Amino acid sequence: MSTPAHLTPADFAPAVMERHVHAISRPSLSYWQDAVRRLRANWRAMTSLGVVIGLCIFAVAGPWIWQVDPAAQDVDQISQGPSLPATALIVEPGTAWAGVTKEPTASGDVVANLRLAEPATTQTVRLTWEPVVGATGYVVYRSIYDPAPDRALGLPLGDSLGANRVSYEDRLDLKPQRYWYSVVVLDANGAEQQAYETFSVDVVRAASIEEAQARGWTTQDAALTVGTQLTLPFHPLGTDYLGRDMLARLIYGARVSLFIGVVAPILFVLIGIVYGSIAGFVGGRLDQVLMRFAEFVIALPFLLFMILFKIAFGIGPGESGVIPMLVALVILDWPPTARLVRGQILQIRQEGYVSASQLLGAKTGYLVFRHMIPNTLGVILVTLTFAVPSAIFTEAFLSFIGMGVAPPTPSWGSMANDGIRTMLSHPHELIFPAVLISIAVLAFNLLGDGLRDALDVRMRGRE
Repeated sequence: MSTPAHLTPADFAPAVMERHVHAISRPSLSYWQDAVRRLRANWRAMTSLGVVIGLCIFAVAGPWIWQVDPAAQDVDQISQGPSLPATALIVEPGTAWAGVTKEPTASGDVVANLRLAEPATTQTVRLTWEPVVGATGYVVYRSIYDPAPDRALGLPLGDSLGANRVSYEDRLDLKPQRYWYSVVVLDANGAEQQAYETFSVDVVRAASIEEAQARGWTTQDAALTVGTQLTLPFHPLGTDYLGRDMLARLIYGARVSLFIGVVAPILFVLIGIVYGSIAGFVGGRLDQVLMRFAEFVIALPFLLFMILFKIAFGIGPGESGVIPMLVALVILDWPPTARLVRGQILQIRQEGYVSASQLLGAKTGYLVFRHMIPNTLGVILVTLTFAVPSAIFTEAFLSFIGMGVAPPTPSWGSMANDGIRTMLSHPHELIFPAVLISIAVLAFNLLGDGLRDALDVRMRGRE
């Protein structure tokens, strides 16, 4: 610093104003703008919101994108797992086969030269072999596994009596897969020999032109010739135990599950808002009476009233109970929301702006719906978000035990109930609806957590 005796002109220059000191460190935001900002910063909540939107698009736009009848049965592809599009060989209609007769020339205990008489298809598998001297007949077995020495030969298809009858035709529920056929010789006493001859056969899916048209695989005016390959209807997620497309049923099941999961919470939350607002604002004896009645409703058993509502609506065994389920959810699930809203109203009615509105002559309805309920929307929105997965899970549980949506109407819960019967042999029938239920419940719960954090004003001080 310069002393008075050594001042320079630079010492009298104006000071430079530090503008960055006065800069706004954070723009002013309203309550809802700040809530949206914090919600967008929560990646789990935003991911869950995307999943929820995706499920809604899946349920609403799915039938227009995947135009497959969920009730249509494809008996040729029953309980088929997820796979690529299959094809079928067009063949001539099946005709009777007289079989092959040949006099035996070689002796032994095992037939020789076991082979196909013609290409194997799902229409028929025709086997023939060389006869054995001294045989009284032959037994034909079929297995889906290679009959190793420690394994059984499989299913006994039938007998070919007579040493010279050296053929067999199999038409029993043939699938497009590999089979192992075994032929055992019967001795003079009619007993089976220990030795056998085995031959593996790869069966090809086939159908006649008339059969393809009857099953809806092609139209009546389609130009088909014998020997051509026909592409069958595609089932990307497989089929169920009746041959119905899993993807189509999951789409329509999403409509039912999300309808109950969204409509029921909206209705009982609205009832709870009105009920709790009246109880909290009026107070006194009316508040005590209303809250005791709410506690009485909470104590009512849900399953018992679900049964009573089904009887009251005339829903018999095996019939869909969507409406009774919706009524039971709305009538019995509103008390928690009413108690929550009542607590919020009891806090807000002590605020100064409520007293000022009363002094200016505002009526009760105006105070409640104009000033109080808007200030509780954050809590109500979080409550609604958490109520949706609870309703979805309730619908799935009731349909799973046979009290909700009944077949053939698809819902995720009823599909899981159908899939548990074939869980060990065809697990995809249970896995897909169970995964969608889990995703929906988890997404709504995470979204509710994010909304709770975003709408909580106490979270501002922690950032």
